Amino acid sequence: MSKHRPTIADIARRAGVSKVAVSYALNDRPGVSPATRASIKAIAEEIGWRPNSAARALTRARADTVGLALSRPARMLGVEPFFMELISGIESELSARGCALLLQVVTDPAQELEMYHRWWGEGRVDGVFLADVRSPDPRIEGVAELGMPAVVIGHPSAAGSLTPVWSDDSAALRDTLTYLAALGHRRVARVAGLPELAHTRLRDRAQREISAELGLDEPVVVHTDYSGEEGAHATRRLISSAARPTAVIYDNDIMAVAGLSVAQEMGLDVPADLSLVAWDDSQLSRVVRPPLTALSRDIPAYGTHAARTLLAMVADGSAPGFEDAAARLVPRGSTAPPR
Repeated sequence: MSKHRPTIADIARRAGVSKVAVSYALNDRPGVSPATRASIKAIAEEIGWRPNSAARALTRARADTVGLALSRPARMLGVEPFFMELISGIESELSARGCALLLQVVTDPAQELEMYHRWWGEGRVDGVFLADVRSPDPRIEGVAELGMPAVVIGHPSAAGSLTPVWSDDSAALRDTLTYLAALGHRRVARVAGLPELAHTRLRDRAQREISAELGLDEPVVVHTDYSGEEGAHATRRLISSAARPTAVIYDNDIMAVAGLSVAQEMGLDVPADLSLVAWDDSQLSRVVRPPLTALSRDIPAYGTHAARTLLAMVADGSAPGFEDAAARLVPRGSTAPPR
């Protein structure tokens, strides 16, 4: 009987580490400590491990795949147009270049980072996208330490040393608040997204600063999980308060449609009693009555620019960040001067 050929699994068992860690060490990739790397290489030498020539050829080849892990409920991806349009833009650029997208929904950012470690260690991806950047976000440093090409879909202030692709949310908010102020609104509230997200914090700060510049009341901001249910609940709270706002901005279209339904259910006239603005335009914003004033941008193009930037990094080792066009305000029937 032939002698068992030593494998990476044998080394991992002897060293008490994962196979991914062994792959990092043997291929001199970042991701393990110098002491662990030395220990793994010593065990490999001791048991007579040698790289398989076919596997070695594969490690030199590109995967022609890039990855995106999202720590959001899978049900939300099916109902929120933003991510579907973003992914369609990414896919259009990748398919034209003969590349694939590896998409995985995970439970939290820690599992997302673990996924990136595994994909990179196993040679399954050439690079990754990071979305829903938090403040602070351990994924930024973790991915940077791997030395893996990565594009942050978010503002440069939250991207660390990684390459960002972003649009200016402050400019979009300024246009919206200036428009509402010109209509005569002074109490403008916002139904926002998750408070730990970097772009939510940027929007919160911009709204406070711009409201003060325009002489508007201190804004009331209610944070949610982006779902229609929480958007509806937040709207009920706002319009039931003693100092009811005369206008509400929603951080996505799903919540804005839910807010419109709640306002009509509670006997308010939109827009005479309450003006509504949706961030990110979609078919939903246009088919309701009245159609929603919205912040519109080309989200598929946003995804295309992110994919183009990541592929340039994979090919050339680096690429500059890219600022996409800011969302532009499209007034429709849901905004008007307050009574």
